[in-house]
Formats: sequence, structure tokens, C-alpha cells
Amino acid sequence: MKLNQTFARPAEMPATIPLFPLTGALLLPRRPIQLTVFEPRYLEMLDDALSGERLIGVIQPSSDEETSDPAPDLYPLGCAGRIVQYAEIGDGRCFLTLMGVARFRLTGEAPSDHPYRIAVPDYASFAEDFQEGAGEAAVDREDLIAALKRFAEVNEIKVVWSDIKKASNEALVNGLSMMSPCGPREKQALLEAPDLKSRAEMLVAITTIELARGQDAATQIH
Repeated sequence: MKLNQTFARPAEMPATIPLFPLTGALLLPRRPIQLTVFEPRYLEMLDDALSGERLIGVIQPSSDEETSDPAPDLYPLGCAGRIVQYAEIGDGRCFLTLMGVARFRLTGEAPSDHPYRIAVPDYASFAEDFQEGAGEAAVDREDLIAALKRFAEVNEIKVVWSDIKKASNEALVNGLSMMSPCGPREKQALLEAPDLKSRAEMLVAITTIELARGQDAATQIH
């Protein structure tokens, strides 16, 4: 596998990728996510991925409830990420950073002798994920930033506005979606948004609902 490998279209993606089911995790194209790996089966997955295409499919279990099932039911959509950084901690854990490549539809799972699951992904519906900046012009940036300001003020969060100003619409929408404190179902809805404009509108709606809930709770306390 070449260093700094890029994937420009669905046809360049491998036919199978290892699956990393994670409740509440959201990965989107060209955005990084930092993960900790400690289960033996996923340490083996990491080792195998590093010796291959360096791709891992992040996908959520379809149930929000905790389960001891080693192979829980999964949502039909996930996102492939490429390992761009990893470190062994020395206590049996590894830290890794995945950079989102493209979303995929889970069409099935490949039979395997490995302790982890292997996806048969279909990227055909997400060709735009491979195109940086696709759909940026349709995003209502002012509306998104206004929602961010309201959320930051209410929750007393410091925001580096100079960084926000420099960020592209794609980086802003996808980055804020991944950082959102919303629940697993909302995270899945953000992942499944058909385009950047829809994701931005959904993020604003989710933020508005969360702010309203906070106001209702404050009113009840007083």
C-alpha cells in the first residue's frame, strides 16, 4: 500500500473493508476522527488494515442500547476511513486517526476467519463524496454560523472564530456535524443526509431543538 494513497472514485475502492461498529461515532469525508482500539479483535483488525489498504469502515449498531452481542445489527450506511496516524500506547491500547474517504451502503458481509466483521460496501450512491467541495455553494453559511453562535453562547463554549471564517463550507458542515453532542440517531441522520446542503439544514434544526430543550429545562428549574 502506497503512503498518502488517495481514492478518486468508487471504482478505486476495495471490494471489502473491515468493519468497526461504534455507537455514537460519525465519520464524514475529508474529516478526521480519533479512536482508541483495545479489544483484541480490533487490534488484529488494525494490524491487518495497516498491512493492506489502510481502510476501515466506521458504522453504528442500529440499536442505541448497550449489548453484549459480538455481532449486533448495523445501520445500512457507514463511512470508510483511511488510517493516517496511529500510535501504540504500551498498555495494550492503540490510538489511531482515520480520515474520512466516502460513505458506503452495507450490501452484505464477507465470510471470514478473522474475529472482526468484513463489509461488502457499495459506494455507487456516494460518488460526490470523492469530490472535495461538492455542494458547497448551496449551503446557507450564515444560518449555520448563527446557530453555532447561539449554541456556543448558551453552553459557554469558546470558539476560535478566525478558524471558522477560514474554513470551507464542506469542512464547516462536516466538522460541526462530527463534533455535535447529539445522540446516535441524529448522528446517523447527519451521515445519511443526501448532500451538504441537507446536512447543514439538519444540523441547524438539531441545534435549534437542543437549545429549545435546554431553555425548557431551565424554565422548569426556576
